[in-house]
Formats: sequence, C-alpha cells, structure tokens
Amino acid sequence: MAKLTIREDICKGCELCVNACPKKLLSLSKDRLNAKGYHPCEITDQDACIGCAMCAMMCPDCAIKVEK
Repeated sequence: MAKLTIREDICKGCELCVNACPKKLLSLSKDRLNAKGYHPCEITDQDACIGCAMCAMMCPDCAIKVEK
C-alpha cells in the first residue's frame, strides 16, 4: 500500500495534482487555509492510492511525497 504525504504549509492550491491523479483521490480542502492563505490539497481515500506518484511529479512546489 502506498502512503501519500502532503506538506500543506507549502501547497499553493494550484490543482495540478488533483487533475493528475488517475483515481481522482485528491481535492482542495474547502474548510481549511494554510499559512499562505491557500486551500491545501488533501487525499480523500488513502487506502485507494495506487502509488503511481503522478501527483508528486506534477507538483511545482514538491509538496507531495509518495512512499511505497
């Protein structure tokens, strides 16, 4: 099982990872803001993640880490 970690403090809510996820497991938080004032990305179902790391490759700020 893959483990996805998102550094919410540096996420700028660009949604590139949301669009890259083939399983559609990522979304922007609707109720939280980070210190920069952005809605950070969050994973909706950690157990369904296949560990493809497409989200991490698309993130311009390297805010996502995928471990297998």
